[in-house]
Amino acid sequence: MGAIRQVYLPLLKGRDVEQLSQLTYLVHGAMQGNYSAKAAVEIALYDLWGKFHRAPLYKLLGGDEPTLRTDLTISVSELDKMLADCERAITAGFDVLKIKVGKNINQDITRIIAIYRHVGGRASLRLDVNQGWSAKQTVLAARQLESQGVELELIEQPVRADDLNAMRYVTQHITTAVMADESAFSPKQVIELITTGAADIINIKLMKSGGLSTAIHIADIASTYHIPCMMGCMLEGNVGVTAAAHLGVAKNTAISLIDLDGPALGQYDPVVGGACFEQANIRLSPGDGLGIESIDGLTDWV
Repeated sequence: MGAIRQVYLPLLKGRDVEQLSQLTYLVHGAMQGNYSAKAAVEIALYDLWGKFHRAPLYKLLGGDEPTLRTDLTISVSELDKMLADCERAITAGFDVLKIKVGKNINQDITRIIAIYRHVGGRASLRLDVNQGWSAKQTVLAARQLESQGVELELIEQPVRADDLNAMRYVTQHITTAVMADESAFSPKQVIELITTGAADIINIKLMKSGGLSTAIHIADIASTYHIPCMMGCMLEGNVGVTAAAHLGVAKNTAISLIDLDGPALGQYDPVVGGACFEQANIRLSPGDGLGIESIDGLTDWV
Protein backbone atom coordinates (compact mmCIF):
# COMPACT_ATOMS: atom_id res chain seq x y z
CA MET A 1 0.00 0.00 0.00
CA GLY A 2 2.91 2.33 0.70
CA ALA A 3 4.35 1.75 -2.77
CA ILE A 4 0.97 2.34 -4.41
CA ARG A 5 0.09 5.47 -2.45
CA GLN A 6 3.50 7.12 -2.37
CA VAL A 7 4.95 6.12 -5.76
CA TYR A 8 2.41 4.79 -8.25
CA LEU A 9 -0.58 7.03 -7.57
CA PRO A 10 1.42 10.28 -8.06
CA LEU A 11 3.16 8.73 -11.09
CA LEU A 12 -0.01 7.66 -12.90
CA LYS A 13 -2.58 10.24 -11.82
CA GLY A 14 -3.94 12.21 -14.77
CA ARG A 15 -2.43 9.99 -17.47
CA ASP A 16 -4.43 8.43 -20.30
CA VAL A 17 -5.18 4.71 -19.93
CA GLU A 18 -5.02 4.37 -23.74
CA GLN A 19 -1.23 4.61 -23.31
CA LEU A 20 -1.15 1.19 -21.66
CA SER A 21 2.30 0.12 -22.83
CA GLN A 22 3.83 3.38 -21.63
CA LEU A 23 2.05 3.11 -18.29
CA THR A 24 3.27 -0.44 -17.62
CA TYR A 25 6.78 0.68 -18.58
CA LEU A 26 6.55 3.45 -15.97
CA VAL A 27 5.25 1.02 -13.34
CA HIS A 28 8.17 -1.36 -13.74
CA GLY A 29 10.77 1.39 -13.94
CA ALA A 30 9.64 3.30 -10.86
CA MET A 31 10.80 0.84 -8.17
CA GLN A 32 12.95 -2.23 -7.68
CA GLY A 33 11.15 -5.36 -6.49
CA ASN A 34 7.70 -4.69 -4.99
CA TYR A 35 6.25 -7.23 -7.42
CA SER A 36 2.88 -7.56 -5.69
CA ALA A 37 2.37 -3.80 -5.68
CA LYS A 38 3.30 -3.65 -9.37
CA ALA A 39 0.91 -6.49 -10.10
CA ALA A 40 -1.94 -4.77 -8.25
CA VAL A 41 -1.41 -1.53 -10.18
CA GLU A 42 -1.14 -3.33 -13.51
CA ILE A 43 -4.29 -5.32 -12.85
CA ALA A 44 -6.14 -2.04 -12.21
CA LEU A 45 -4.68 -0.50 -15.38
CA TYR A 46 -5.64 -3.45 -17.58
CA ASP A 47 -9.12 -3.42 -16.06
CA LEU A 48 -9.52 0.28 -16.89
CA TRP A 49 -8.12 -0.35 -20.38
CA GLY A 50 -10.74 -3.05 -20.95
CA LYS A 51 -13.49 -0.77 -19.66
CA PHE A 52 -12.27 2.01 -21.97
CA HIS A 53 -12.57 -0.32 -24.96
CA ARG A 54 -15.87 -1.76 -23.64
CA ALA A 55 -14.76 -5.38 -23.90
CA PRO A 56 -13.65 -8.19 -21.59
CA LEU A 57 -9.90 -8.21 -21.07
CA TYR A 58 -9.46 -11.77 -22.34
CA LYS A 59 -11.01 -10.79 -25.69
CA LEU A 60 -8.75 -7.75 -26.06
CA LEU A 61 -5.77 -10.04 -25.39
CA GLY A 62 -6.91 -12.48 -28.08
CA GLY A 63 -8.90 -15.07 -26.11
CA ASP A 64 -12.17 -16.77 -26.98
CA GLU A 65 -13.82 -19.40 -24.74
CA PRO A 66 -14.02 -17.85 -21.23
CA THR A 67 -13.73 -21.05 -19.17
CA LEU A 68 -10.93 -22.86 -17.36
CA ARG A 69 -10.52 -25.81 -14.99
CA THR A 70 -8.16 -25.51 -12.04
CA ASP A 71 -6.43 -27.98 -9.77
CA LEU A 72 -6.67 -27.80 -5.97
CA THR A 73 -3.75 -27.60 -3.54
CA ILE A 74 -3.43 -30.19 -0.78
CA SER A 75 -1.25 -28.71 1.96
CA VAL A 76 1.42 -30.81 3.66
CA SER A 77 0.16 -32.23 6.94
CA GLU A 78 -0.34 -35.53 8.72
CA LEU A 79 -1.07 -38.28 6.21
CA ASP A 80 -4.61 -38.94 7.45
CA LYS A 81 -5.53 -35.29 7.00
CA MET A 82 -3.99 -35.14 3.53
CA LEU A 83 -5.94 -38.24 2.47
CA ALA A 84 -9.14 -36.73 3.84
CA ASP A 85 -8.43 -33.44 2.02
CA CYS A 86 -7.87 -35.36 -1.23
CA GLU A 87 -11.15 -37.20 -0.79
CA ARG A 88 -13.08 -33.96 -0.18
CA ALA A 89 -11.49 -32.39 -3.25
CA ILE A 90 -12.40 -35.32 -5.50
CA THR A 91 -15.96 -35.38 -4.12
CA ALA A 92 -16.20 -31.66 -4.96
CA GLY A 93 -15.25 -32.37 -8.58
CA PHE A 94 -11.52 -31.65 -8.72
CA ASP A 95 -9.68 -34.09 -10.98
CA VAL A 96 -6.19 -32.61 -10.59
CA LEU A 97 -4.55 -32.25 -7.15
CA LYS A 98 -1.33 -30.39 -6.32
CA ILE A 99 0.34 -32.08 -3.36
CA LYS A 100 2.61 -29.96 -1.16
CA VAL A 101 5.71 -31.72 0.24
CA GLY A 102 9.33 -30.83 0.95
CA LYS A 103 9.78 -31.05 4.72
CA ASN A 104 11.21 -34.57 5.09
CA ILE A 105 12.01 -36.62 2.00
CA ASN A 106 11.33 -40.05 3.51
CA GLN A 107 7.99 -38.92 4.89
CA ASP A 108 7.29 -37.16 1.60
CA ILE A 109 7.80 -40.36 -0.41
CA THR A 110 5.53 -42.28 1.98
CA ARG A 111 2.86 -39.58 1.70
CA ILE A 112 2.97 -39.48 -2.09
CA ILE A 113 2.70 -43.25 -2.50
CA ALA A 114 -0.21 -43.42 -0.05
CA ILE A 115 -2.03 -40.52 -1.72
CA TYR A 116 -1.50 -41.98 -5.20
CA ARG A 117 -2.95 -45.32 -4.12
CA HIS A 118 -5.83 -43.65 -2.29
CA VAL A 119 -6.74 -41.48 -5.26
CA GLY A 120 -6.70 -44.59 -7.46
CA GLY A 121 -6.85 -42.89 -10.84
CA ARG A 122 -9.69 -40.56 -9.86
CA ALA A 123 -7.40 -37.54 -10.09
CA SER A 124 -3.96 -36.83 -11.50
CA LEU A 125 -1.26 -35.56 -9.15
CA ARG A 126 1.15 -32.64 -9.34
CA LEU A 127 3.92 -32.39 -6.76
CA ASP A 128 5.06 -29.05 -5.30
CA VAL A 129 8.32 -29.45 -3.35
CA ASN A 130 8.79 -25.72 -2.63
CA GLN A 131 12.60 -25.91 -2.89
CA GLY A 132 12.64 -28.55 -0.14
CA TRP A 133 14.89 -31.23 -1.69
CA SER A 134 18.42 -31.37 -3.05
CA ALA A 135 19.04 -32.40 -6.65
CA LYS A 136 20.15 -35.92 -5.70
CA GLN A 137 17.24 -36.32 -3.29
CA THR A 138 14.83 -35.36 -6.07
CA VAL A 139 16.29 -37.91 -8.46
CA LEU A 140 16.19 -40.58 -5.73
CA ALA A 141 12.59 -39.73 -4.86
CA ALA A 142 11.47 -39.74 -8.49
CA ARG A 143 13.04 -43.14 -9.11
CA GLN A 144 11.53 -44.63 -5.94
CA LEU A 145 8.11 -43.31 -6.87
CA GLU A 146 8.43 -44.67 -10.40
CA SER A 147 9.43 -48.09 -9.02
CA GLN A 148 6.19 -48.06 -6.99
CA GLY A 149 4.16 -47.28 -10.10
CA VAL A 150 3.43 -43.68 -9.09
CA GLU A 151 2.77 -41.43 -12.07
CA LEU A 152 3.09 -37.68 -11.51
CA GLU A 153 2.07 -34.98 -13.95
CA LEU A 154 4.98 -32.79 -12.84
CA ILE A 155 7.34 -31.90 -9.99
CA GLU A 156 7.36 -28.20 -9.14
CA GLN A 157 10.51 -26.38 -7.98
CA PRO A 158 12.20 -29.32 -6.19
CA VAL A 159 15.46 -27.45 -5.45
CA ARG A 160 16.61 -23.97 -4.45
CA ALA A 161 15.43 -21.24 -6.78
CA ASP A 162 18.92 -19.80 -7.35
CA ASP A 163 20.54 -23.16 -8.18
CA LEU A 164 19.93 -23.61 -11.90
CA ASN A 165 22.64 -26.27 -12.10
CA ALA A 166 20.61 -28.36 -9.65
CA MET A 167 17.42 -27.73 -11.65
CA ARG A 168 19.23 -28.81 -14.81
CA TYR A 169 20.59 -31.95 -13.10
CA VAL A 170 17.12 -32.97 -11.99
CA THR A 171 15.51 -32.24 -15.35
CA GLN A 172 18.12 -34.31 -17.19
CA HIS A 173 17.99 -37.30 -14.80
CA ILE A 174 14.27 -37.99 -14.32
CA THR A 175 11.45 -38.71 -16.74
CA THR A 176 8.79 -36.73 -14.85
CA ALA A 177 8.40 -33.14 -16.09
CA VAL A 178 10.09 -30.50 -13.92
CA MET A 179 8.41 -27.11 -13.51
CA ALA A 180 10.22 -23.92 -12.49
CA ASP A 181 8.34 -21.60 -10.14
CA GLU A 182 10.50 -19.52 -7.79
CA SER A 183 13.30 -19.75 -10.39
CA ALA A 184 11.17 -17.99 -13.00
CA PHE A 185 10.40 -14.38 -12.08
CA SER A 186 11.54 -12.54 -15.21
CA PRO A 187 11.66 -13.14 -18.98
CA LYS A 188 15.47 -13.27 -18.79
CA GLN A 189 15.36 -16.03 -16.16
CA VAL A 190 12.82 -17.94 -18.24
CA ILE A 191 15.03 -17.78 -21.32
CA GLU A 192 17.96 -19.15 -19.32
CA LEU A 193 15.85 -21.94 -17.82
CA ILE A 194 14.62 -23.01 -21.22
CA THR A 195 17.82 -22.68 -23.24
CA THR A 196 19.95 -24.53 -20.67
CA GLY A 197 17.46 -27.36 -20.24
CA ALA A 198 16.75 -26.56 -16.59
CA ALA A 199 12.95 -26.82 -16.79
CA ASP A 200 10.26 -28.54 -18.84
CA ILE A 201 7.41 -26.25 -17.74
CA ILE A 202 7.26 -22.61 -16.59
CA ASN A 203 4.93 -21.45 -13.81
CA ILE A 204 3.61 -17.91 -14.36
CA LYS A 205 2.26 -15.94 -11.39
CA LEU A 206 1.20 -12.30 -11.57
CA MET A 207 2.40 -11.52 -8.05
CA LYS A 208 5.79 -12.94 -8.98
CA SER A 209 6.21 -11.35 -12.42
CA GLY A 210 4.89 -7.97 -11.29
CA GLY A 211 1.71 -8.04 -13.33
CA LEU A 212 0.18 -8.88 -16.67
CA SER A 213 2.66 -7.22 -19.04
CA THR A 214 5.65 -9.31 -17.93
CA ALA A 215 3.49 -12.44 -17.66
CA ILE A 216 2.47 -11.95 -21.30
CA HIS A 217 6.16 -11.69 -22.30
CA ILE A 218 6.94 -14.92 -20.42
CA ALA A 219 4.06 -16.80 -22.06
CA ASP A 220 5.20 -15.62 -25.50
CA ILE A 221 8.80 -16.66 -24.82
CA ALA A 222 7.74 -20.12 -23.67
CA SER A 223 5.50 -20.47 -26.71
CA THR A 224 8.43 -19.60 -28.98
CA TYR A 225 10.40 -22.50 -27.50
CA HIS A 226 7.35 -24.81 -27.43
CA ILE A 227 7.52 -25.02 -23.63
CA PRO A 228 4.18 -25.30 -21.80
CA CYS A 229 3.22 -22.93 -18.99
CA MET A 230 1.10 -23.11 -15.89
CA MET A 231 -0.98 -20.10 -14.79
CA GLY A 232 -0.61 -20.08 -11.01
CA CYS A 233 -1.51 -17.92 -8.05
CA MET A 234 -0.21 -17.17 -4.57
CA LEU A 235 -3.49 -17.45 -2.65
CA GLU A 236 -4.84 -14.15 -3.99
CA GLY A 237 -8.57 -13.58 -3.84
CA ASN A 238 -11.02 -13.04 -6.68
CA VAL A 239 -9.49 -9.86 -8.17
CA GLY A 240 -5.95 -11.16 -8.64
CA VAL A 241 -7.07 -14.62 -9.75
CA THR A 242 -9.62 -13.16 -12.16
CA ALA A 243 -6.83 -11.21 -13.86
CA ALA A 244 -4.73 -14.39 -14.07
CA ALA A 245 -7.69 -16.29 -15.49
CA HIS A 246 -8.15 -13.67 -18.24
CA LEU A 247 -4.53 -14.19 -19.23
CA GLY A 248 -4.92 -17.97 -19.05
CA VAL A 249 -7.84 -17.80 -21.47
CA ALA A 250 -6.09 -15.34 -23.78
CA LYS A 251 -2.86 -17.36 -23.96
CA ASN A 252 -4.37 -20.84 -23.84
CA THR A 253 -2.06 -22.17 -26.54
CA ALA A 254 0.95 -21.47 -24.29
CA ILE A 255 -0.75 -21.80 -20.89
CA SER A 256 -2.09 -25.35 -20.80
CA LEU A 257 -2.02 -25.93 -17.01
CA ILE A 258 -4.14 -24.00 -14.50
CA ASP A 259 -3.48 -23.60 -10.76
CA LEU A 260 -5.90 -20.84 -9.76
CA ASP A 261 -7.43 -22.25 -6.59
CA GLY A 262 -7.07 -19.21 -4.30
CA PRO A 263 -10.80 -18.30 -4.22
CA ALA A 264 -11.79 -21.98 -3.89
CA LEU A 265 -9.79 -22.13 -0.64
CA GLY A 266 -11.35 -18.96 0.80
CA GLN A 267 -14.21 -18.85 3.31
CA TYR A 268 -16.12 -16.12 1.49
CA ASP A 269 -15.81 -13.91 -1.58
CA PRO A 270 -16.71 -10.21 -1.30
CA VAL A 271 -16.33 -9.59 -5.05
CA VAL A 272 -19.43 -9.12 -7.19
CA GLY A 273 -18.75 -10.00 -10.81
CA GLY A 274 -15.30 -10.94 -12.04
CA ALA A 275 -14.76 -14.65 -12.43
CA CYS A 276 -17.23 -17.24 -11.17
CA PHE A 277 -15.45 -19.96 -9.20
CA GLU A 278 -17.49 -23.15 -8.99
CA GLN A 279 -15.14 -25.73 -7.47
CA ALA A 280 -12.78 -26.75 -10.33
CA ASN A 281 -14.60 -24.65 -12.94
CA ILE A 282 -13.79 -21.00 -13.61
CA ARG A 283 -16.01 -18.90 -15.87
CA LEU A 284 -15.16 -15.30 -16.73
CA SER A 285 -17.75 -12.54 -16.68
CA PRO A 286 -18.76 -11.03 -20.05
CA GLY A 287 -18.41 -7.58 -18.47
CA ASP A 288 -15.86 -5.00 -19.59
CA GLY A 289 -12.29 -5.26 -18.33
CA LEU A 290 -12.19 -7.83 -15.55
CA GLY A 291 -15.97 -7.70 -15.27
CA ILE A 292 -15.88 -6.77 -11.58
CA GLU A 293 -18.95 -4.79 -10.55
CA SER A 294 -18.27 -4.08 -6.88
CA ILE A 295 -16.50 -5.33 -3.75
CA ASP A 296 -18.56 -5.65 -0.59
CA GLY A 297 -17.12 -3.60 2.26
CA LEU A 298 -14.38 -1.99 0.18
CA THR A 299 -15.42 1.60 0.96
CA ASP A 300 -15.39 0.93 4.69
CA TRP A 301 -11.98 -0.75 4.46
CA VAL A 302 -10.42 2.11 2.56
